[in-house]
Amino acid sequence: MNLSMNRFNDVQTHASAVNDWRQTYSQISAGNLQSSLAQIKSQRLHVFREQINQRVVQHGEAPRGKVCFAVPIAIPGAIRMQGREADETSLFVLRGGEEFMFHMPMGMDMLSLTFDSELFDHALDDSPDAENIEKLLKQPVIRIPTHRFSECRRRLLAMFSEAIADGTASTQTGFEPNLESALLDELMELLADPHLKSLERQPTSVHSFIVEKCHHLTVSDTFNPPNVIDLCERLKISRRTIQNSFKNVTETTPTHYIRSIRLNGARRELMSTHSAELSIGDAASKWGFSHLSHFAADYHGLFGELPSQTLRADRRPVATTQH
Repeated sequence: MNLSMNRFNDVQTHASAVNDWRQTYSQISAGNLQSSLAQIKSQRLHVFREQINQRVVQHGEAPRGKVCFAVPIAIPGAIRMQGREADETSLFVLRGGEEFMFHMPMGMDMLSLTFDSELFDHALDDSPDAENIEKLLKQPVIRIPTHRFSECRRRLLAMFSEAIADGTASTQTGFEPNLESALLDELMELLADPHLKSLERQPTSVHSFIVEKCHHLTVSDTFNPPNVIDLCERLKISRRTIQNSFKNVTETTPTHYIRSIRLNGARRELMSTHSAELSIGDAASKWGFSHLSHFAADYHGLFGELPSQTLRADRRPVATTQH
């Protein structure tokens, strides 16, 4: 079993460090980013806790052959998962290979648990509530009674923290299957709670659908990013509707959100290439920024540094890690 702890000042470097997940994180709120990532990884289990101080949108694909859960530790703001509104009473579920979009608030603190599908399915088959649990798992967001979820959260976090704190855990006989079993049993007991059976399935919100469509249109043609008028015409909606959608889902304007997605794209280009391979101007142009001075000002406003100060692939230090 592998244990690691990392701290980052770039959200995509953070995203890339999450084992086995194909995903892109984009910073939406302005300011220097600080994040931490603690992970436990075995052959059949991956548990990680991530804390990020800025508002972030996560987009990607869940690991194939897995069943994934996320338990909020702290959500101090609006959050959307797969187009559904969520809060601290929400359990998030993804199946392997499923595409996801997660709008996270500033100060997010989340514990994620990913099980091998075979391991999870065996546990499900052994449950007398298997049929009801399978119905629940068709929802990406499951609402849990507050007191019940609080108890489960506390126990899951305690098990994870104990494993992380014990630096010799990986050498202990039987530790790995014991942790897998303890975490899985806790989740299965939660999902079998009879209070969950009467919960209504939450539909995707129209506002979230609009934001997601705008996001995909922005990244589908990076050289020619759409403006708000373009988006209104393509989606056949009014400017007021698009403004309200972004306000409710992202807590910002469509103009700021789209510009932030493009700035994050340019930043990823810079951080993944050597200085001699790609100029700052070419990275900006690839994401639709035609005025280099405006690009530099916007970049500094969002990330707290100029493009010339961003560490390129040939100058980036190894992330601080503890095993």
